[in-house]
Amino acid sequence: MWGITRTRYADCNGSEASEETGIVLNIGGVIQVLCGDVLNRFPETRLAELWNTSKGCLEDLSSLCDDYDSGKGEFYFDRDPDAFKCIIELYYYGEIHIKRGICPICFVQEMEFWKIDLYFLDDCCKGDLQEAEDELAEIAEKVQSILVDREGDPSARGWQCFQMCLWKLLEKPESSLSARVIAIVSFLFILISSVVMCVGTIPDLQVEDAEGNHMEHPILEAIETTCIGWFTVEYVLRLISSPNKVKFVLSFMNIIDFMAIMPFYVVLTLTSLGTAMMELANVQQAVQALRIMRIARIFKLARHSSGLQTLTSALKSSFSELGMLLMYMGVGVFLFSALAYTLEQSHPETMFTSIPQSFWWAVITMTTVGYGDIYPKTTLGRCNAAVSFLCGVIAIALPIHPIINNFVIFYNKQQVLETAAKHEIELMALRSSEACAEESGPHIQRRSVGVAAGVWDNAIRSCHSDTYIPLLKDPRAGVQTPSLDRSFDSS
Repeated sequence: MWGITRTRYADCNGSEASEETGIVLNIGGVIQVLCGDVLNRFPETRLAELWNTSKGCLEDLSSLCDDYDSGKGEFYFDRDPDAFKCIIELYYYGEIHIKRGICPICFVQEMEFWKIDLYFLDDCCKGDLQEAEDELAEIAEKVQSILVDREGDPSARGWQCFQMCLWKLLEKPESSLSARVIAIVSFLFILISSVVMCVGTIPDLQVEDAEGNHMEHPILEAIETTCIGWFTVEYVLRLISSPNKVKFVLSFMNIIDFMAIMPFYVVLTLTSLGTAMMELANVQQAVQALRIMRIARIFKLARHSSGLQTLTSALKSSFSELGMLLMYMGVGVFLFSALAYTLEQSHPETMFTSIPQSFWWAVITMTTVGYGDIYPKTTLGRCNAAVSFLCGVIAIALPIHPIINNFVIFYNKQQVLETAAKHEIELMALRSSEACAEESGPHIQRRSVGVAAGVWDNAIRSCHSDTYIPLLKDPRAGVQTPSLDRSFDSS
């Protein structure tokens, strides 16, 4: 394509084309003059039909163009002139490329208007189109979720209605003020429980039992029991109100919630079995391990933090980069630990007794930690350590940028999707309120026009703004959704 010499087409002065061999088009105020033989290269398109029809009766042109100026001989189209510059590339080069800054979804509608098949869209642009369609699907899903949260399921009755209200109360903090209060209280319980767990390990705050063993202070145990009681009630209510019990139980965050609650009840059960059971060494070690598992409750904060959820999703999308990092580190650790063991064998006080024992040295050296508990003593061993240090820096730095880039892209995408979904909900509400005003009669309509005119005008301007993405049908029967023939930056 790039080797083909581009054929020039006439500019707005029309000096390079004759009206006898071409047609004059006014595309949104921009004049273009196109030759008929060029348009007939694709006879099934709208422009080719317009050229062939214009040579006959002009009365048949009303279905092909928006307006016709017989004085100037111009065919007027109320379309995007920037998108049309991409459209006419088909007639000269046989394929179409979407320019940067034009929404792929809107451009597809332009192609449908000009009766051009998607087959002529270049493969590099089809990828952008698929990405835009996926984003619209996600926005539509968010819009549907917001509508369900606000209005609920009209077909729900009795227990289902109560279950839905309870689920929104516990899982959707943005649905109501009471739900937000519960989310804040749950967040505070998580913080208090984490602080109590840490403070309880301070020796000065511990007490001794009858046998002289250190144990947590009774006040801290009471606070811990209260927090566990809140977590238990919250988990059970969320499980009861969950629309999909299996999905709820197998969810990663809910597994963390369960693991944060379970150790308390296991320790309580073992304690209730009697002193003889607790005196067993294995049982005591199990109890200590279960107490350590309480640190899992700090991950419960991710349920209340969109930033932590975004970080988790970004790491999931960066598995290939993380795998590459682990592969680089694994190869380096094996290579440099084997070299260190070999080079240090000549020293009588060597610290490298085996290759597996040298793995620890290679890990802390390549990660630039360097505890100093094991180090080379020969000259060649120190040279090997310097090379391993430099290779470790490079190996860690290479995948970092893609991982950070994935996080930024995912975070910005989530922000755009949430904003677009809320924007769509606001426009739907405004269109619905205007429809109700029209149906309520002229008297109420005149009274409400003064109040709603400014808001509605702003909404209409937003419909034509660069961020408007239509997803759902207009709730008013017979009312057209605002025009989508505006290009915007899809990024």
